[in-house]
Amino acid sequence: MFYLKDQEDCQDPLRIIGRAKGYSKKEILTTLPRHSKCNPQLLKELIKLPNFILRNSGTSFAKKITKMMKEVSLEAYRAKQFTRTEINHRGVLYGLVSLEHRVIDIILNYFHKRWPSCVICLFNEKNCKTSIINEEGIIYENDSSLEKTVQEIGSDRPIQPYFEDIQISGDEIFKTLYESQNIDERINQRYFKSMVPNYCYKLPGMRKGVEKNFTPKNKKLDDFF
Repeated sequence: MFYLKDQEDCQDPLRIIGRAKGYSKKEILTTLPRHSKCNPQLLKELIKLPNFILRNSGTSFAKKITKMMKEVSLEAYRAKQFTRTEINHRGVLYGLVSLEHRVIDIILNYFHKRWPSCVICLFNEKNCKTSIINEEGIIYENDSSLEKTVQEIGSDRPIQPYFEDIQISGDEIFKTLYESQNIDERINQRYFKSMVPNYCYKLPGMRKGVEKNFTPKNKKLDDFF
């Protein structure tokens, strides 16, 4: 049991006892504008609410806000985990995403930290725009297709021997992974499904992946579910 110490909570007549379930007003005002259904009127109503109500989802409106916050976080998390990318010999990393909310910068920065010397291009199926982050971490977008964007950016970059040596498709990478892990004596259906849940097959990078067609030892991945 504890009392939250932030100034706004201490001024409330009902202080939060125990572990708070929701988000602070500061967290909400930072993240909620990323939601596709967030608007100025919603934010105006939000500002009027005491922090303890938001923390505890004390009203139907506060519950709605909490739900929207989780939707934003979940979409960003899934995109990080299940976006499939390819890389060409000019150091351009690219792939498809399907993002309803304004989280593309989070995903781009995630890949930028992993591949700081590459230009990252992600095409969002929801708005048909390609977003790019360069080596300096600058983000911009255009209305061109992913293929055209990758070609244009690659034409201005020299061939990089390191990336030329690791040209391998995403399908080949995951096929190799599944072949190495597919040991009959160690099959754990429940664990596999928890790591590759059904919803991930709706994401762009997984729809045409090897998961649905992979048949090592005459078994499909669906047989493990």
